[in-house]
Amino acid sequence: MYRSSSSRPLERRLTRRKALAMAGGAAMLPHGLKTTNVAAQDGTSVADFGGMLPEHRILLYYGFAGNPNMGILGEYEPEQVLELLQEEAENYRAADPDRPVKIGFELIASVAQGSPGPENLYIADTPGTVLDTYTQFTADNDMLLFLDVQMGFKEPIDDYSGLERWIVEPHVHLGIDPEFHMRGDELPGQDIGQVTAAEVTEAQHWLADLAATNQVPRKVLIVHQFHPSMIEDKDQIAPVNGVDLVIDMDGWGSPADKQRTYDITITQEPIEYHGVKLFYQLDDPLMTAEEVLALDPSPDLVIYQ
Repeated sequence: MYRSSSSRPLERRLTRRKALAMAGGAAMLPHGLKTTNVAAQDGTSVADFGGMLPEHRILLYYGFAGNPNMGILGEYEPEQVLELLQEEAENYRAADPDRPVKIGFELIASVAQGSPGPENLYIADTPGTVLDTYTQFTADNDMLLFLDVQMGFKEPIDDYSGLERWIVEPHVHLGIDPEFHMRGDELPGQDIGQVTAAEVTEAQHWLADLAATNQVPRKVLIVHQFHPSMIEDKDQIAPVNGVDLVIDMDGWGSPADKQRTYDITITQEPIEYHGVKLFYQLDDPLMTAEEVLALDPSPDLVIYQ
């Protein structure tokens, strides 16, 4: 039986994020920020312009605003989180002085629910006012922002396309969490969800088209994974011009556990970039920056929850 970085079977327990599945949410509000268009000045195609990878290593803090049980992003106000993130970034700059570190937040934008809700979708949207606040804060501080979708029983594109007015901003990108994308009689917090290779490809093309249409730098797509079943037909995923794809190993545990899970989920299939998530409260002991960068392949993106 395949196991996550936890020592218990995955099949019917997801206590790692049960707080997310049971958390409340509110309807997205109909207002946003003015889009800032950025175009290449030297004739370079937009699809090849302005990407973070591979020149930079991306370092993110993850969570749901205002909820301390859902990641470090929810434990503090944005200004305090930024201070802590900058301190963590210095560890990576010291461990690898040759690769610049770009910092940012990964904010949960749709939250899986333990109850069906009025539309029987087991999902609730983060309020638009919160998305506005974090979009503006990250822009003001020259940071990246990733909006993470958990989908529930929504089709993936139906969930993330509702975030277009934020993702169109030059510094805003997309994260997809297959764990909570449900089918049939599955339920968040009880079953492990999944996406298909075709759904990942659809998201890649959506982001590439969004960037090209609005003349903004190319986007990054993170797909989280801690179990092989979470991405079906993974070998059919391929790079798409105009978007950078990162598969993020999302399990917790000891360094040895995380190495084993990383070896399984981060493969040599045609995936462009590789990521890993660290858990301040669950990893024992927490890997150092040097240990993280010693993973093979060395992560292009590192997330702390």
